[in-house]
Amino acid sequence: MFLQHMISLLLLMRSSPIVLTDRCEGSYRCLANDLLAKNMKIAPQDTCSVLVTVASMEYETLSFDTKEQQMSCRVKVNMRWSDFSLMWTEETSNAEAIMLPVDKIWTPGLALDNAIDATSKPYTDDVVVTSFGSVSHAVILLIAVSCDIKLFTYPFVSGQCLVAINGWKNGDCGIVLFYPRTVTTSGGTLSGEWMTENVEIAKEDDMENRKYLLVTLSINPFSAVVTLILPSALIMLADLVSFSLPIQGGERNNLKVTLMLSLTMFILILNDRLPSGGECTPLLHYHFCFCLVNLVLSMVTSLVLTHLLTSDSFMASTCLKRIRRQNAQLDQNEADAGMKKQSSGSAKASLQKIVNFLENVEQKEQVANSKEAFVNYLDKFCFCFFCFLTSFTLSLLLLSQEQTCAKLKRYISGIMSLIP
Repeated sequence: MFLQHMISLLLLMRSSPIVLTDRCEGSYRCLANDLLAKNMKIAPQDTCSVLVTVASMEYETLSFDTKEQQMSCRVKVNMRWSDFSLMWTEETSNAEAIMLPVDKIWTPGLALDNAIDATSKPYTDDVVVTSFGSVSHAVILLIAVSCDIKLFTYPFVSGQCLVAINGWKNGDCGIVLFYPRTVTTSGGTLSGEWMTENVEIAKEDDMENRKYLLVTLSINPFSAVVTLILPSALIMLADLVSFSLPIQGGERNNLKVTLMLSLTMFILILNDRLPSGGECTPLLHYHFCFCLVNLVLSMVTSLVLTHLLTSDSFMASTCLKRIRRQNAQLDQNEADAGMKKQSSGSAKASLQKIVNFLENVEQKEQVANSKEAFVNYLDKFCFCFFCFLTSFTLSLLLLSQEQTCAKLKRYISGIMSLIP
């Protein structure tokens, strides 16, 4: 009987920490060793589902890649759940809470449904366990998600990104998360040119207990306006002002070539910042395309006008034909003057030669003035044409800002259907 009683007492001491009152009284390390001896690496199995309460969430936007439409964020999740295998009574120890190594007990794993890249790590190397079996644990989630933000009116756009942080479920088993009502934001709200306006918790309509963080982002347009829109507008203004330069000498042509190369540099910057494809191309792409075409046409027009002014063998217009006839008459008069010089050496012949020379000079000046007047008329016409074209295109861009991407696509499709 004595041996049987001793065996029963040893079994009772091994199965419950309450019996260890004398050994662990006032010793936190002793209590922790006794709890860790249970090897609690398995989830609490009172039911097949574990209820995890998210006490708080802290969100911070790290970066946003406009070209790739990807957002990187940092989320701190403070969780709490119950594991009755880790509870103790006052007879075991009068400690209200202790710390245990996070890698020695079970911790819930979170499912990041829409993450394209994710890293999870404990906020600290310890968890806090209370005498009632409540476990508190915090994790840091570094998440990269793909967003679908319409950049049609870039840089005056705003949009939303979804960050899905949930438990998991397989039949009746899984982890059920209970979200807090609000999410706090930490760090700065500005990440590059993007600003975090709001973060809230939203729920999927078609799925129960599936929630996500709804992050509202907007762009600070100052950078894009200063580095893209303003330079392109100044380049177009300089192109219009260049019509005031004289056609002769080549200064105008050199300036137009320089302006075109400068715009090409800004187009390369634009391609590095914005996606080239997608559902709807940003209006800024159309703006730079128009500016480039306009500059090329302006440069070609300036080259043609320069050629018209310096050469009379380009077009067969009535004015140019008259100019060629006048040049032929001048050559004939010079030949007649040469013959008279050979036949007469008198003072009268010399005087006639001077008169013919002056007449030839006057006729050449008239021809040059006629050519210059014709080219100046064409130059003014081209200037008015490019002013009208620039104003018309600018008006279209401003009106397009009021339209959505879908409406503009339907409008363009309607116009294309009218073209035979």
